Amino acid sequence: MKRLLPLVSTIAALAAAASFTYPSLSAQTRATATNVPVIPHEAVPNFFKHPPGIYTGENMGIATNSKGNIYVYHRANETRLFEYTPDGTFVREIGRNNYGFAFAHSVRVDAEDNIWAVDEGTDMLIKFNPEGRVLMTIGRREDPIQSILNMPGNGTYHGRNEKYRFGRQTDVAFDQQGNIFVSDGYFDARVVKYDKTGRFLKAVGKRGNGNLEFNTPHSIATDFQGNVYVGDRGNARVQVLDNNLNWKANYPNVGNPWAVCVSGGPGPKNPGKQYLYSSNSWQDSAPAAGAEFTGEVYKMELDGTIVGKFGRAGKAAGEFATIHQMDCRDPNVIYTAEINNWRSQKILLKAATTTSAPAGGAR
Repeated sequence: MKRLLPLVSTIAALAAAASFTYPSLSAQTRATATNVPVIPHEAVPNFFKHPPGIYTGENMGIATNSKGNIYVYHRANETRLFEYTPDGTFVREIGRNNYGFAFAHSVRVDAEDNIWAVDEGTDMLIKFNPEGRVLMTIGRREDPIQSILNMPGNGTYHGRNEKYRFGRQTDVAFDQQGNIFVSDGYFDARVVKYDKTGRFLKAVGKRGNGNLEFNTPHSIATDFQGNVYVGDRGNARVQVLDNNLNWKANYPNVGNPWAVCVSGGPGPKNPGKQYLYSSNSWQDSAPAAGAEFTGEVYKMELDGTIVGKFGRAGKAAGEFATIHQMDCRDPNVIYTAEINNWRSQKILLKAATTTSAPAGGAR
């Protein structure tokens, strides 16, 4: 019996360590908004078209450029970034085998049609020009010797709040001046602002549930006025910040926002009226119970007033299994990247059947 004690102790220690591998997250919750109008929608069938032998795995990120081309960042046997024409035809792959790709998380396109890959496995942002050449990186991949025991995406929460290092950052957005906003992330709990050259300007946030506190800031978007919308997933709310990262409002009634986007694109042209979209996604672990009250996407005015919702959890066309990112450059055409369905969809929205409803305490 005594000889077994060291083994038992070792197993217990390893189990304890494993239990702290990932940061704790709140369970997915039912949205508290009520009497929300349903927006009719349909999925374009078989929209994305691949040549023989080309597949996508878990679709993590999706974005469009000013010409309508579409970018999908996905996890297959390796992390890969694909480009498609506006009609969904595969064009090319960008950035394969570069040092910044390990565990895809999101992709965005800026006002100059540069493509930004957000890789949580390497703690890096990689900026490609439209031709696919690397223009800038922010963040730094851990040295290989320090990564031997950690698979990409592994590790623990640290909250180190360093200017040019991330902790599994999740998303990126841009304002009209070209400033860069990063939601960071799983192992930090903050929003970071850089100027257009990548120079650090400011960071706000810490782990918690107060204003300017975050529990997995998972997605980020900006409007034409420069306001910042953060999908504070673990706290089941969207936090709204001004351009200098001061707190403005919370929208707490649309479930856990896995993905947020603002219509109109990143500029430079004024898009006019803009809308905020937020996905209360079915969890990527795909629990059967969660499918009963998740999966819908909310369309809101920028002040948090809910216009309507569409979709539900599921596998059929027009249903969603873990929307991880959305593109809503056109407010009536929503592109979704889905983890569990290994797909992206082009969703067409139609006129809602009833009038807008207030957000009910969303301020």
